[in-house]
Formats: sequence, structure tokens, C-alpha cells
Amino acid sequence: MAISKQNAIFTYIILVFIWASTPLAIVWSVESMPALWSMVFRFLLALPLTFFILWLFKSPLPLHRQAWLSYLAGSCSLIVSQTFTYMATAYLSSGIIALMFGLAPIIAGLIGVLWFSLRLSAVQWLGMCIALLGLGSICLFAQQSMHFSLYGIALMLMSVSVYCLSIYLVKKVNANVTPFAQATGSILCSTVMAICIVPFIWQNFPTQLPSLKSILALFYTVIMASIVAMFCYFKLVQNISATTLSLTTVLTPIIALVIGAALNHEHLALTTYAGVMVIFIGMALYFWRDISAKLRLVSK
Repeated sequence: MAISKQNAIFTYIILVFIWASTPLAIVWSVESMPALWSMVFRFLLALPLTFFILWLFKSPLPLHRQAWLSYLAGSCSLIVSQTFTYMATAYLSSGIIALMFGLAPIIAGLIGVLWFSLRLSAVQWLGMCIALLGLGSICLFAQQSMHFSLYGIALMLMSVSVYCLSIYLVKKVNANVTPFAQATGSILCSTVMAICIVPFIWQNFPTQLPSLKSILALFYTVIMASIVAMFCYFKLVQNISATTLSLTTVLTPIIALVIGAALNHEHLALTTYAGVMVIFIGMALYFWRDISAKLRLVSK
């Protein structure tokens, strides 16, 4: 169903804010509980909510073989990717975590070139190289920062790479399921995998009630990041172009860095900010064709 331009803009703003604030919510949710337990609780709480939404909209959940393959492929972008992200919270600030996810289109482009015969323009190649150069400069010069470590960067590179690969796998399976069913099935598979993790982390089960801050942050990741963002995302998928939606990856890290500095006192080294600026320049070049097209539309 089509929505008004004002409605689309409002939904777009909400989605960008949720995606920008989710890394900080993840960091806060693990302050007083083990990281992987926070992730397990997130999926256990999100699953019944997604099934309720599926029932509310009377949307079927296909259970044929191709659908299950699609759900399994989609779960890679959830439980597998998020496992690396939650582990990285001990080593990186929320702003750097968001910045790494902002590199998703570039990493997806690289994966597409290597394994899926994707063709990139010369400007996109230049943007990709500049962004990776910026990431390399951060790794080289910012290792002494309190909120930075090479191990954390490696974990996030794994997280984003798995996330991007999952997108290709879902498209390759090409199951005939609705977006809501895909999301629900992927969360179902992720929850089953999360339960399988429990025996390996049982010794770290929280024995004390987490702080109110961590509990509220956990519920934020469940309700806002897993439910509301899903609604906003699929609403926009149906009403705006894919290129316009993909530009959120440029906006999100900038806002996340501001949120992290304002609410969590995440002060990074000047060399880190310099590297971040180089990454943003690379991302802008990578999306230059889309950005210039949108600017031409606005000017008309």
C-alpha cells in the first residue's frame, strides 16, 4: 500500500535513528550481563513478538524446503552476524561498531565481485579503496584508543561479511515468501541456534539481576531494533527506491558517532576521527551516482 511523501520521510527518519542507536543499546545491554547471554535473551524475547505480528496481519509462514533454506540463509545475518557483534562490544565503542556496519555496501560489493560476478564502476572501485584505506589507517594509528582494538575490528569484519553474504544467499535461494515471513522464519532459526549456544555459555549465566540500564537497553534491541525497525524497513522497501534506502548506510554511522559521544562519553583519538572521515569520503564516492541522482531530483 502506497504511503504519502511525508509518511515516507517520517518512517525513513525513524529507521535511521533506530539503526544509529542500536549499537549503543547493544553496548549498554551487555554492561551488567554477559554479552552472549544478552544476545540469547534478545532472540528469545523477539520470537514470540514476531509470531504475534505475523498472526496479527494474518500472514502465513511457509514451511516448504525452499522456505526453510531461505530462513536459514537469513538467520546468518541475525544470530551468526550478531554473535560477532556482541563479542566485539568488549573492544569497540558503539560508534565504531556502527561505522563498521556502515561499510556493509562496500563489503557486499567486494563479495559480489569475488563470488557473484558483480560489476562495479571505476568510481565505486575508487570509493571502496579509499574506504578500506581509511579503515586501515584506523587500525594502524588508533590501537592505543580506549575504545578500539584490532581484535574488535576483526570481529566486526566477520560480522559484516557474514551479514552481507547472507543477503546474497537469500537472493540465491529466491524462496517465494513474504518479507514478514522471511523475518519471522529467520528469527525462528536464529532462536534455535541461540538455544544451542546455551550449553556452552551456561557457566556464565547471570546470577544477579542486571541493572535497569541494561534491561531497558535489551528491550530496546528487542522492540525497536527487531520489531519497529523491521516494520519501517519493509514499509520503505515497498514505497521508495532501493538506492534511496541504501543511503541510510551513509547517514547511520555519522549519527551513531554523535549519539555515542553525547550519551556514552565515547571520545576517540584524533587519528581515529581522521580515519573515519576518510571512510566517509570513500562511502560518498561509492554512492556518488545515487547521491547525485537524488540531488538532481531535489533541485528540480
